[in-house]
Amino acid sequence: MKKKANKRVIGVIPARWASTRLPGKPLAMITGKPMIQHVVERAVQAEALDAVLVATDDQRIADAVDSFGIPGVEAVMTRADHPSGTDRIAEAVANEPCNVIINIQGDEPLMDPLLVDRLAEVMSAGDWDMATAAAPITDEAELNNPAVVKAVFGRDGQALYFSRSVIPHVRDAGTNAADAHWRHIGIYAYRRDYLLKLVAETPCELEKLEKLEQLRALHIGCRMNVLQVEDTGIGVDTSEDIEKVEAILECAPIRRGEIL
Repeated sequence: MKKKANKRVIGVIPARWASTRLPGKPLAMITGKPMIQHVVERAVQAEALDAVLVATDDQRIADAVDSFGIPGVEAVMTRADHPSGTDRIAEAVANEPCNVIINIQGDEPLMDPLLVDRLAEVMSAGDWDMATAAAPITDEAELNNPAVVKAVFGRDGQALYFSRSVIPHVRDAGTNAADAHWRHIGIYAYRRDYLLKLVAETPCELEKLEKLEQLRALHIGCRMNVLQVEDTGIGVDTSEDIEKVEAILECAPIRRGEIL
């Protein structure tokens, strides 16, 4: 029996061909499989998802996804000029009957399907517009790295701000700042209507300054939950990252729930 449209949860994996550091990244081979196949195979393990779409701008990626022959998985062609993965996802789901969309990063081959299920649960249990995740920062180099986005949230999980700077700032030397700093993980769950509202908004000044599109959501009053998890996984941006992922997979396969 099919779920009603207001109950369906769809996972969408944005996968564009262009990448400054690793062109054709979705089809980069990892242990004999294209990276996008690893991501898809992880995504379909999520029990909350009713379907998985790969939103791409390149026929080579679409053909590869179709060749996997995985039930419930479909490649959707989108425009090539989208400024962000969020815009690409919005086009892909424009005619899809669903309630919640989960944006699964296409360069996270070790993504834990349990995280998808937890985000879907957060969205079903509350009146959140969006949900995302963050993990503790324990390394000072990460803390001071502007490529690592920091998240600050309230006691109910409501996102307060995201920044490339170190937040919160610890004013007094010697203050115990353990558990104060959190790294944002770039996975999002959206209410369908809110996603379409978000992409219709123009970027706000904070977003343009920090180059963080989630600040647009906060700017327009989004109720965004930040789910606390234990680990960030590994995003693939370079050939060195591929080697790290292969080393992990060759030691032992990652199973559901092992990363979080």
